Amino acid sequence: MRIIWFVKTRKMRIYFLLVRIAALFGNQKAAKLVKGQKQAWRKIHEYEQTHPERRLEGCVWIHAASVGEFEQARPVIERLRKEQPWRPVLLTFFSPSGYELRKDYDQADLVTYLPFATGRNAKRWIETVRPSMAIFVKYEFWPAYIRHLHKKQIPLYSISAVFNDKQYFFRWYGVKGRRMLKKFTRLFVQDEHSAELLGKRGITQVSVTGDTRFDRVSEIAANARKIEPIEQFVQGAAHVIVAGSTWPEDEKLLLRYINDHADGGYGNQTKLILVPHEIDEAHMHHIFQAWQGRFVRLSTADKQNVRHTNTLVVDQLGKLSSIYQYGHIAYIGGGFGEGIHNTLEAAVYGLPVVFGPNYQAFREAHGLIAAGAAKSVRSYEELEQAITELESNRDAAGMAAAKYVASHVGATAKIYNALFNNK
Repeated sequence: MRIIWFVKTRKMRIYFLLVRIAALFGNQKAAKLVKGQKQAWRKIHEYEQTHPERRLEGCVWIHAASVGEFEQARPVIERLRKEQPWRPVLLTFFSPSGYELRKDYDQADLVTYLPFATGRNAKRWIETVRPSMAIFVKYEFWPAYIRHLHKKQIPLYSISAVFNDKQYFFRWYGVKGRRMLKKFTRLFVQDEHSAELLGKRGITQVSVTGDTRFDRVSEIAANARKIEPIEQFVQGAAHVIVAGSTWPEDEKLLLRYINDHADGGYGNQTKLILVPHEIDEAHMHHIFQAWQGRFVRLSTADKQNVRHTNTLVVDQLGKLSSIYQYGHIAYIGGGFGEGIHNTLEAAVYGLPVVFGPNYQAFREAHGLIAAGAAKSVRSYEELEQAITELESNRDAAGMAAAKYVASHVGATAKIYNALFNNK
C-alpha cells in the first residue's frame, strides 16, 4: 500500500516538473500555470498589505480546478456574500483557463492560483492564509493540502462531489486514499451511489445534497441577457441550432448539416449559432477555412449582415449561457474528445440536446437521455436523424429537458445551511 501511495505521490511531483519543462519550451498554458503559481504568494502578500481592515485570516477558502467547478461553487459563494458579507472569501484555481476567465470575479475578496500541492507549499499556504474553513469542489483532492488542513484542525468540505467504483479510492490499493477522504469534515455528494460507495468503505461523514449547477443554470436563465445582433439573426428562422463549446470534430458535422439543410439566399429557415470552445485566432482561422468565410462573427454583426448568412460565430467569451435562449435545439461540444461540456445550460431553457458519444462520465447526460430530452450521436447520419426526431417532437422533448433541471434544484440551500447554519 505504501509503495503505491508513494508512486502516486511521485507521479504528482513528476507532473509538476513536466509542467515546468513545458513552460520552458514555450507551452503557453503551462507557462501561465507556472507563472501563476509563483505569483500566488505575491498576491497574498499584496492583498494583506492593502486590506488591513479585511485580512484573509479566518476566510472561507474555496478551491476549484477550472471554470466548470467554479460554476458549482458560485451559488454557495454568492449566497455567503449576500448573507454574511463580513466574511472574507478566498477563491483559488488550478487551471489557467479557470483563473483567466474569473480572475476579476467580484464576489471573492481575492482570486489567485493555488500553489503546486507539495508538502512545503501546503504548509506555507495554510499558515499564511489561516482560513476558518476550506471547501474543495467536485474532484479536487490534493493530499498535501488535506493533510495540513487536518493537522491544523481546520474544517474541510467537498461540495458537488461525485464518486464511482473506478476511482482509486475504491480499489484494493486505495487504502491511503480512503484515509484521506476520512479527513474531510463532510463530503456533500451529488447522488446516492456516491454515498453508498463511500459508506461501504467506512466513510460516513457524507450528505447527499445534489449538484449546485442546477441552481446556477436556473439563476442564469431567469436573468438571461438579451443580445441584439442575435435577435436580429434568428428573426424569421424556423429552426435554430445553438452549438455550444464546439471543437473541430463537432464543427465538421455541423458544417455538413447546415450546408445540407439551409435553403440558401435571404431569410434562411435553418440557422446555426456556433460558439467554439476556443476563440483564439488559430481556431477562428480554421472555422473561416471550413466555412469558406460564409458566416458572420458576433463581434462584427449588425442588422444588415446577419440577414445574409445562416451561420453566426460567437467570438466573445461569457455569452453562451444566455445565447441558448435563442435556440430550438442545442448541440453540446466535446463529445468526440475528452467529454461533453455543460448540457444543463441549454436544457434549462427547454432545449432538446444532442452531443457526441463520450458522455458516460456525466450523470446529467444520462438523465436527459432517460427523460427523452437528449440524444447521443456517433456520426453525421446519426446527427441528422437525432435532430430530425427531436425537432418533430420539440415541445415534448423541450418540456422534458426543463422539467429535468427543475426537479434537481436545491443543492445550494442544503449545502449552505449545513455549512453556515448548522442545519
